[in-house]
Amino acid sequence: MLKITKQINTNPPVLPTDASELGFGKTNSAHMLLADFGSGKWHNHRIVPFSAIDLHPFSTILHYGAQVFEGLKVYRAKNSGLRLFRPKENLKRLNNSAARLCLPQIELADFMQMLEEFITLEKDYVPTAKCTSLYLRPCIFGSDDTLGVYPPKTAKFMLVASSVGNYYKGGLKPVKILVETEDIRAAIGGTGHTKAGGNYAASLRATQKAITAGYDQVLWLDAINRRFIEEVGAMNVFFIIDGVAVTPALTGSILPGITRMSCIELLKSKGIKVDERQITINEVVLANKSGRLTEMFGTGTAAVVSPVGTLGYNNKQHVIGNNQIGEITSYLYDTLTGIQFGDSKLGDPFNWIYKVL
Repeated sequence: MLKITKQINTNPPVLPTDASELGFGKTNSAHMLLADFGSGKWHNHRIVPFSAIDLHPFSTILHYGAQVFEGLKVYRAKNSGLRLFRPKENLKRLNNSAARLCLPQIELADFMQMLEEFITLEKDYVPTAKCTSLYLRPCIFGSDDTLGVYPPKTAKFMLVASSVGNYYKGGLKPVKILVETEDIRAAIGGTGHTKAGGNYAASLRATQKAITAGYDQVLWLDAINRRFIEEVGAMNVFFIIDGVAVTPALTGSILPGITRMSCIELLKSKGIKVDERQITINEVVLANKSGRLTEMFGTGTAAVVSPVGTLGYNNKQHVIGNNQIGEITSYLYDTLTGIQFGDSKLGDPFNWIYKVL
């Protein structure tokens, strides 16, 4: 087992009494967990008060973007027990991301111990209001103090947390998505399949353009042909066409979402066919025009399932499913959140829940 030292925060932040004030990523918990990598191993694991961190001005993360991260949530069940949703899949993806950027990886047993000790200390920051949670952000970044483009020899692991409110303040409702035809998110052979910070920085210009135009997010197309659909913003995307759930295949430029994977398993268990393949934006527009496209939604940790009601493409707005939340979209959202919060009559049929307390 790891030796994790603890320094208790004597002036911890207080959660807002009104859960609607939480928002997303604004309210930090009292502590953070840090570890250092050097000489081929992780060491100096410690939980300390949440505060600024020291970085050498030459640090690899600052000059070359050597950084990967994950996002997962701690849910408070009806019986007040605390639980995680498929955390081992988060570590698997974190390690895959780290390997692509030549950053050190983390052992499963060490990761789970760090999560458990951290969550136990921060348990009071898991809100009690419906659809709220404690969002965890583990990340690994290079910390070499020499300028030069090479695989980092030293690195840091950091785990921070934020109490977050209901993603849908006004209730689940369809969003507007703009197809991006100029900028690209990632290319095959690059880092699109990883949660690398640079991927998200490169997405900001298109996202800003979409919001300025009155949309909520962007729909990314492939880098070469600008025809094949990849992702919605920071989410994976699904289309219900002729009763089949179509989602872009993981070709190497798309993030393998854990919520995406869970939706696929749920759909198949319900007898709904899932088709993982390349799909063009023109196919989607034509399917919508002919009435064959009945639902579109994004999937991700933050929103879980996000219905899409309007798709903007070629200066036209295409309304999907009468701008209503579809039956399959509702089923996935209700079932996933039910399993996560322990509200589902199904219980935990897929053994996705990891109980912490």
